Amino acid sequence: QVQLVESGGGLVQAGGSLKLSCAASGRTFRIYYMAMGWFRQAPGKEREFVAAISWSDGTTDYANSVKGRFTISRENAKNTVYLQMNSLKPEDTAVYYCAAATSRNSLVNSQEADYWGQGTQVTVSS
Repeated sequence: QVQLVESGGGLVQAGGSLKLSCAASGRTFRIYYMAMGWFRQAPGKEREFVAAISWSDGTTDYANSVKGRFTISRENAKNTVYLQMNSLKPEDTAVYYCAAATSRNSLVNSQEADYWGQGTQVTVSS
């Protein structure tokens, strides 16, 4: 059973920073699930892609709305992916979900994943 456990959400003022973490379970996890990503869903809106990263070479992709402000990274030894969020804006307020997929393309282009975390709330006040 694969589990994705997120942490690091909270309340921050506009212009501030937060760092989200997502720990994935399973020793062979990275053999089958080659990419990890972050999505978010604001109240009344559809879920949207935020960022993705490949375990093997660290290749990344970002939504245009977060480029230059957010950075996704990974720590292979810990099966953990991070999302560093800087210069936060009120419109970044959402529940952020970690996701695992067999390819980065699935996350970026199809916005599909094999596993999802439970979500962590990020609230940015103006």
